Amino acid sequence: MSNFTLKKYQKNALSVISDFLVDCRETGDIPSAYKRSLIKQKQGSDNFTPAPYREYSFESVPYFCIRIPTGGGKTILGTYTVTTASKAYLEKDYPIALWLVPTITIQKQTVDALRSNPNYRQHLDSCFKNDVIILDIDDVHQIRPQDIGNKAIIVVSTLANPRVSKTNERKIYSYHEDFEPHFAKITPAHPEYNKLDVITDKDLKKKSGLTEDDLGKVKCSFINILTLCNPIIIVDEAHNARTELTLKSLQRVNPAAIIEFTATPNTTTTNGSNVLFHVSASELKNEEMIKLPIMLTEHTNGWEEAVQDAILTRNRLEICANKEQAHTGQYIRPIVLFQAENKDGDVTVDVLANHLQEEHNIDVENEVAIVTGNQRQLDGIDLFSPECCIKYVITIEALKEGWDCSFAYVFCSVKSNNSTTAAEQLLGRVLRMPYAKNRVMSELNRAYAHLATPTFAAAAAQMKDQLISMGFEQMEVDSYLRQMDGQGSLFGNENEENSGNTAAKKNTKQPQAPTFRTEIKGEFDSSGLSDQDKRSVEIETSKDGRTVAKVVGKVTPTVKKAIQKVSVATAQEIDEQANSHNKSVQAALSPSQRGIAFKSMPQLCIMFEDELEVAENEAMFDAHNWSILDYDDTLDFQINETTKTFSVGINNGNKVTYKTADKNESMNLNLASTEVTEDDLVKFIDGEVRQSDVLQSHMRQFIKLIVKNILQSPNMTLTTLVRHKYPLCKAILSLIGSIREQARKDGYQQTLFADDAQVETSYDLPFDFLPDHDPARPPFYSGRYEFQKHYYPNIEDLKEVPPQQKDHEFHCAQYIDMMQEVKHWVRNPVDRSSAFRLPKPDGRYFYPDFIAELKDGRFLVVEYKGEGYKTTDDSKVKEDIGKLWASKHPDCIFVLVSLKDKKNQSIDQQIQKALNSK
Repeated sequence: MSNFTLKKYQKNALSVISDFLVDCRETGDIPSAYKRSLIKQKQGSDNFTPAPYREYSFESVPYFCIRIPTGGGKTILGTYTVTTASKAYLEKDYPIALWLVPTITIQKQTVDALRSNPNYRQHLDSCFKNDVIILDIDDVHQIRPQDIGNKAIIVVSTLANPRVSKTNERKIYSYHEDFEPHFAKITPAHPEYNKLDVITDKDLKKKSGLTEDDLGKVKCSFINILTLCNPIIIVDEAHNARTELTLKSLQRVNPAAIIEFTATPNTTTTNGSNVLFHVSASELKNEEMIKLPIMLTEHTNGWEEAVQDAILTRNRLEICANKEQAHTGQYIRPIVLFQAENKDGDVTVDVLANHLQEEHNIDVENEVAIVTGNQRQLDGIDLFSPECCIKYVITIEALKEGWDCSFAYVFCSVKSNNSTTAAEQLLGRVLRMPYAKNRVMSELNRAYAHLATPTFAAAAAQMKDQLISMGFEQMEVDSYLRQMDGQGSLFGNENEENSGNTAAKKNTKQPQAPTFRTEIKGEFDSSGLSDQDKRSVEIETSKDGRTVAKVVGKVTPTVKKAIQKVSVATAQEIDEQANSHNKSVQAALSPSQRGIAFKSMPQLCIMFEDELEVAENEAMFDAHNWSILDYDDTLDFQINETTKTFSVGINNGNKVTYKTADKNESMNLNLASTEVTEDDLVKFIDGEVRQSDVLQSHMRQFIKLIVKNILQSPNMTLTTLVRHKYPLCKAILSLIGSIREQARKDGYQQTLFADDAQVETSYDLPFDFLPDHDPARPPFYSGRYEFQKHYYPNIEDLKEVPPQQKDHEFHCAQYIDMMQEVKHWVRNPVDRSSAFRLPKPDGRYFYPDFIAELKDGRFLVVEYKGEGYKTTDDSKVKEDIGKLWASKHPDCIFVLVSLKDKKNQSIDQQIQKALNSK
């Protein structure tokens, strides 16, 4: 059995998808549901304006995109999305899904994964009761009429198959006799009949067994089966699918929903994607999915130097891997992925292989695998096996997709003029983290790149473009790309015995200051520079005789101007390179990057069964010892079948409305036979609404009472309830939600604020801002003001505003950054496991805006509220729980600040008053 567990960002993505699709189904208003979802994800943000929803020609079809960088697990998310969409939107037991991928290679890889990888297959089998069919597009004739509606069917195809202007050129549009039984009972009365393709003269000419009598009849084709079934469409690498022809082709399929997955969605054009959820590279790093930072060394003295240093890097990593195995028992064999030039280039595959053997004494026959269009030396080889000897892989572009070996650590391109797309895809091969877990040896948590380039800074600029193409944000690139001098060590002190390092020790090395390098012509004039600027600039000569200006640390405006006068590059190129470099410098100066620890914070805790627990909502819920049978089970379930609207009333009298489009109706009339009993229906509902915190015996009794009460209503029959089982389940879930909300409020008040509440703020269960786990994700702060004390390189969701706009949290952040008492501070993110939080009575959490560690060891927690929000009920809840946390420990200070408080005190006065109160 697989012990696979979704990562936090994957769970969040699926939660957003589910909530959005439920909203779409219940309201029928997709643009508004999209807007609500975006706003909900950015609750409390003053810097967020939701993007408009693009309907195209899919007015009643949710069409959205999940943006996830390379290495983030698009296939596993796609798998779970099929099951999520089936339950949340289609309300079908067994859907049909068309999974579109860019190439045949990925098509085969996806089919194999869905069929045999336990991480995928067990989930599908569990959700669909082992009734799952996974098919390659060439095998769709195996689908039988009885499979439709009784088995979940996933068909994997390249996007090219449906994307054609002439439909007679693809098999999926063609007549096939095996499909005839599917259309035996299809008449013009069918609601989708007018959308079906019919047999034409061109079909008759194909000699497929058709006759003149068939002309004009419904074509027995796979595309028509899809049209009848309203499939879920999954589109992988969706940035390749944004053309008018693609949209027209997807319309032919008559989809119920279209979900795209890509690292780089197009959001600027008319045909841009509707990005519903965005995963950042930082989140992948925090979840130990990818190796970061990338240690980049550019080699301007020939490709031989790049190859040599790539080999040395791999050898050093192998030493680290041996120490890792001795410490943890886990085997890693670092691999170099070489990118050679095409056969018309200078450094071909053969040239490179000969060089490895003759100049570096590498056993090419046993330690090198060549993978090109003609040579497939990795076929049948298990690279993860300790018996495998492969240490080097040479390719041109053959491994840019469909290859996933997390032992690939070093990317080395010997191409003097790299293809950005090819290099970007190959670079993604070395970012996967072995076994998706950080290693004890910090060197094994990084990726390495050696690029041969004829021009200084060309490799770095190209690498940054490639990372952005892989889904990184520009500021993430500046944080995670480390440019190394060819002479410098990639591993710090080579003599240091690093085995057995703890996470805290990993960050004790002081990183080298980023270095800016560019080729110049003529004499560099430093006469106008200050003494400090002069010390930052070095002029040196490369091995091939070129003159290079080298700047250690920040490139000031005066230094940049002096370089622009003599640089080989244009003034604009120098400006762009210097700006990007300076962001890297700023990132390197952050406390986390310099290895400074953020002191562990005490958390609000409760005593539960004589043990201390963090005051999380679930812990307080358990402590409350609630029972669902203690609450009102009244449910007013009403059905108006003429409009296909389901009105549901819960116990507080509020109405919840569910809408369903005809094509997506999931009324299984076969289940509406007289053989179905109340117990059968109760059992089904129990399986759909099962709750981990409710005893099954209590849940069954609760459901029985509801069903009996509903059946007492006039004109309500068991058959009606069975036919509308999914809306009924949703109604019951809504009722359970309202009950749970009340139970949470009861438990919250009793556990935290009752006279006998056992509450303390304790270091025994601390919270940590970890140096290696930057919690920030876009949008990042990009203002001109340079914050000096923010702990991480990037600041999430903070927007620079002018001084005259006084009522803004930016000014609060500025003041905290300038405070003498502050050692460092964090812009605390919202709804993140890596964020500090306090419970709220509604079951959600309060994430204070700013958290600072003071030089005296105390903690200052600041929540900023604009004038329109400082007196709301939510602000009162936040202030109460914040003050409770602070009151239980002398090291803790909490203050809710606004532009002016009741005593007309400014932000700085309010904060200073809070500091002086302890």
